[in-house]
Amino acid sequence: MNVEHLVTMANQIGAFFRSQGTHEEAVAGIADHLRRFWEPRMLRAIGLHVAAGGEGVHESVAEAVRRLVPASATNSAAPSDARNEIRSDAPKGAAG
Repeated sequence: MNVEHLVTMANQIGAFFRSQGTHEEAVAGIADHLRRFWEPRMLRAIGLHVAAGGEGVHESVAEAVRRLVPASATNSAAPSDARNEIRSDAPKGAAG
């Protein structure tokens, strides 16, 4: 899973919803869209990225992701699990 691609897609979704209303409406719309249309592994990967600082993620998108991905899901992952989840070149199940 390429986290840079996920960030780009999420930010594009965010740009659309930010143009539609208030900040709260945008965050709710982003969260709803991600929940309905993204696979769980995509949500987990961007959740791990946001939990690690969220480089490149717009604040409204990060807020929506934090609403969807429980902190326990991002905090319980071992560091090698997080790297494998977001690295596009890591073989499945390989350690960092």
